[in-house]
Amino acid sequence: MRLKSLVMFVAILAVPVAAAAPLPAPHQVEIPDGKVTLHAQLYRPPGDGPFPTVIALHGCGGLAGRAEAVRPRYREWAEQLLATGHAVLLPDSYGSRALGPQCGVRDRQVQIRRERVADINAAQRWLIQQAWVAHDRISLVGWGNGGGALLWAVRPQLLSRGAEPDFRSAVAFYPDCRSSSGLGWSTRVPTLVLIGGRDDVSSPSACHQMVDGARGRSALARIVVYPDAYHDFDRANLPLHAISSSADATLPEGGHIGTDADARRDAQKLVAEWLAR
Repeated sequence: MRLKSLVMFVAILAVPVAAAAPLPAPHQVEIPDGKVTLHAQLYRPPGDGPFPTVIALHGCGGLAGRAEAVRPRYREWAEQLLATGHAVLLPDSYGSRALGPQCGVRDRQVQIRRERVADINAAQRWLIQQAWVAHDRISLVGWGNGGGALLWAVRPQLLSRGAEPDFRSAVAFYPDCRSSSGLGWSTRVPTLVLIGGRDDVSSPSACHQMVDGARGRSALARIVVYPDAYHDFDRANLPLHAISSSADATLPEGGHIGTDADARRDAQKLVAEWLAR
């Protein structure tokens, strides 16, 4: 019996395991946006859809790297969302205007309240024209500067004409909430804010104040603060370190950044649940 069991075990090991299907690579799409043609990278599941779709908004470091159309952080999130059946559209607000990273730039030509909100609305209008998109399940996810733009785009007074149905939901990673909290922010769609309690690039206290102030006059707004996490906590394999003033426009001008494995894992779970609402 022992020999027979061993033979069966070896036989099982010898059966080839089917390799997981490779995830689709992104391809660039061009979206008319007034005087600008908005370049965007699109990750789309195989098939005809319709698919729930996420407009993913890069931070101040930009969407593209030196040798890649999509930086690893956004590619990893896009692949996770693809695995849950979402299409992902990543507008390039800087590259579309022949600009590089903007973190250390004092007078930015692309403002979160103006150009970046316009890009969000242009991306939404384009998606609504696509037959493979579930038009009532278009959501927003943004990081840093992109998260700040998202907070403006979901304000009730900024509902884009002709963009119906509205966004399904929104998730903002460590946005700078200071201007929004001082201007009586509220949202017309369910909005989740994720930020580290030790974030010294953005302001967790301002985000708390912003969300708390919206209660009773807003769609659902929720904030999750990870007590020991810093800025960029969801990036993979990024050792915690302080940022010194430098000419590197891909980095914030000061503070600390780094991975927090527990916060990253929980955020992945929360984002999937929030988008599935």
